[in-house]
Amino acid sequence: MATYNYWLAGRNQPIYKRGPYPKNRLLVLQMTNLIGRKLEQDVLKRALDSREPELIALVGRRRVGKTFLVRNFFGSEICFEMTGIHGANRSLQLRNFSDQLRQAMKLDVKPEVPTDWYAAFQQLIQFLESRKGKARRVVFLDELPWLASRKSGFLSALEHFWNSWGSRQHNLIVVICGSAASWMIDHVIHDRGGLYQRVTRHLHLQPFSLREVAEYLNSRSIRYEPRQITELYMALGGVPHYLREVQPGLSAAQNLDQICFASQGILVDEYSKLYAALFENPDRHVDIIQALAKRLSGVTRSELLESLSYLSGGRLTKTLDELMVSGFIERIEPWGKQRRDAMYRLIDEFSLFYLKWMKSRRNVGKEAWLNKRGTPAWRAWTGFAFENICHRHIQAIKANLGIAAVETQHACWQHRAKGDIDVGAQVDLLIDRRDDVINLCEIKYADDEFVIDQRYAKELRRKLDVFRRVSGTRKSVQLTMITTFGVRKNQYATELVDSEVKLSGLFD
Repeated sequence: MATYNYWLAGRNQPIYKRGPYPKNRLLVLQMTNLIGRKLEQDVLKRALDSREPELIALVGRRRVGKTFLVRNFFGSEICFEMTGIHGANRSLQLRNFSDQLRQAMKLDVKPEVPTDWYAAFQQLIQFLESRKGKARRVVFLDELPWLASRKSGFLSALEHFWNSWGSRQHNLIVVICGSAASWMIDHVIHDRGGLYQRVTRHLHLQPFSLREVAEYLNSRSIRYEPRQITELYMALGGVPHYLREVQPGLSAAQNLDQICFASQGILVDEYSKLYAALFENPDRHVDIIQALAKRLSGVTRSELLESLSYLSGGRLTKTLDELMVSGFIERIEPWGKQRRDAMYRLIDEFSLFYLKWMKSRRNVGKEAWLNKRGTPAWRAWTGFAFENICHRHIQAIKANLGIAAVETQHACWQHRAKGDIDVGAQVDLLIDRRDDVINLCEIKYADDEFVIDQRYAKELRRKLDVFRRVSGTRKSVQLTMITTFGVRKNQYATELVDSEVKLSGLFD
């Protein structure tokens, strides 16, 4: 029978236990040491409880916590685990397999190193057959793209293993995991060969949200206010491995100095490793990332083709798709425009932060980041970074507006002036609602309550007028302010603002 970590919500503190999942609904399932990941845990629990063979594909960017999730959820149910070695040839990977099999079998003498992957999986079958008494046998193959290098024969051997034996073992779970999300989707999830439609469950692990970052830091006795957490998020995103380096007793700025700018900072060289670990030929991916970093508001496909003339149209499309699947960029179709007008934006917080602040070696050193805070360049960057965070937390914004259950489309909107008498306008975030309302969201990151003065009020009126005129919409148009600490009440705020969302609301 499968066993779980769970806790009984007592008066003073949780009492952790391990055993069969209790029928008493007062006992709440909670995986030890796991922050967030509720959806993923539910999916994995259903797999653990099922009486069918399970082939689970788990993808997600580098350092997002895939391995941690699998190890902590399945625990002792994992019979065999192997992680691919980056850049290693087949011979070295097979030696690694043999070493891991010896550890799983608890042998003093290493078994014979298999000559190929077919022989390796036959050894694995023999070992798993000896473990038939277990309620669930879990095999965890981590960093699959590194194992399945060209001409290695790994993928065809895995297909044969699953189709000829694994798919008939009712207590077998095979978890295959990889950071190269595009490779996993092309070669496993959407595979048209031997693994076609064999994956029973597919999980795409995303970075933490602001709320999950707060929970994670709090679990490590780091208690920041929302603005401090947001400053960390602007630089590190919600990547658990990066956040693990945050130390208690230091401010967010001090931590960023140590993590990103100190000579021995853990992330000083991360950018150079990040794309190389995910893509086979990363140069074109890096070129696109750097091109998008120069135009934070977004770049069209035709503009990318013009600036990266060495890329063909097909190669550019494929590379853009790989970057989108991996979570580094997003494609935004401007509201009311044609599909060809879609913009591509760089949304990976660490890549943005690195290219803006860390790329220059002159910035490395003691208190490099502390000295930049408050400068005009810093204020401009925080404004865009906060806008980026708002796009990531659209569900929290909807919840704060009381429209969590309303079907919506969110986009950006821009009108470029045509002729001398026309006026242009740009909307940071537009929420088009099924209930015949459109929220035009103005996003402002400030040190205090945001003040709408006479000049800005005039700009807002113009923006609303241009949107109504150009869009021709018959829906009700409402102005929503998304700010750090709210909007100060004055005559202009009363006149113009229909609703507002504070930074703390993004943590909901």
